Amino acid sequence: MSVEINNESGIEVEVGRVQRLAAFVLESLYVHPETEVGVMFVDEASIERLHVQWMDEPGPTDVLSFPMDELRPGRVDAQTPAGLLGDIVICPQVAEVQAEAAGHDLQQEISVLLTHGMLHVLGYDHGTPEEEAEMFGLQRDLLLSFAMRERSR
Repeated sequence: MSVEINNESGIEVEVGRVQRLAAFVLESLYVHPETEVGVMFVDEASIERLHVQWMDEPGPTDVLSFPMDELRPGRVDAQTPAGLLGDIVICPQVAEVQAEAAGHDLQQEISVLLTHGMLHVLGYDHGTPEEEAEMFGLQRDLLLSFAMRERSR
């Protein structure tokens, strides 16, 4: 898996953890090992511009996802084809505020946002109660499994 990370936010991010989590999510969802994904960390002004341009919504947001090849999760017996999954853009400044409100640290919030963004580029959404339950349940399961793997490292 190719996970390209670019940090233009001015806030320190645990790049190794981001790399491991992205790879873990892709492996867990049976995405081809030659799939590429980009993760960018930007400041509030940059994410606000993207939020207005692509979502037509004012103000900064925490994470935006930009799918490319419309890949979907695979199965144990059938991985997705290789391709370009897309880009996930995260704003650590917004994440910091959310982390404080949730009672955990910035790196944990970044993990939540990265997983959420990756699920979006894989076709998950939360527009209906059913979709929300599926997406957030999978997000929780992935984060818990990743945390257990990290503890055993």
